[in-house]
Amino acid sequence: MCTTLIVPGLNGSDEGHWQRHWLRDDPAAQLVDQDDWRCPVLEDWLGRLETALAATDRAYLVAHSLGCLLVANMASRPLAAKIRGALLVAPAHLDRVEAMHPCIVRFGAFPRAPLAFPSLVVGSMNDPYMTPEELAATAASWGSDLVNLGSVGHINIASGFGPWPEGYALLARLRAAAGSALVQTRTRMRGLPVVRGVSLQGDAGAL
Repeated sequence: MCTTLIVPGLNGSDEGHWQRHWLRDDPAAQLVDQDDWRCPVLEDWLGRLETALAATDRAYLVAHSLGCLLVANMASRPLAAKIRGALLVAPAHLDRVEAMHPCIVRFGAFPRAPLAFPSLVVGSMNDPYMTPEELAATAASWGSDLVNLGSVGHINIASGFGPWPEGYALLARLRAAAGSALVQTRTRMRGLPVVRGVSLQGDAGAL
């Protein structure tokens, strides 16, 4: 069974945030909870994510803001093998988080290594936590496909995102690409040629 793990960022996702709506929409989805949402420590947050992954056969991760950086840091650890794919919405630069919130963020350096699983980064043109140029560079360094939704802010409650049903189309694209990648991997293991792959590349306006 493949579980959907919801991974919030700084301060968690308040009631009304699209991640909370998604948890209610899918009874099988699980929140990756943290002991301290306000002063995040990377190793503590990674421990909680590892615990959640250890309890699953495999999982898709749906992350927001600082949660995207948590997933990127998770990619180099053994339990990342259970991650089928990651939807990474509105990643945030650590210096912006610290500048805009009265908190101490112990999250180390910004992760830039390629992710070892299919991923889709979703961002905007006017996110206060990451410029469009930084967004593109982040997606490129992670090896992620990128969808820019335009001038929609940080894709949270403050920028008008409640249930966000359109986001499910992005998750469906990620799942389709991850399924194709799995088929290709199994084909290579059997020594057969890969005929055709499926990419997440596409026109965001078609969603």
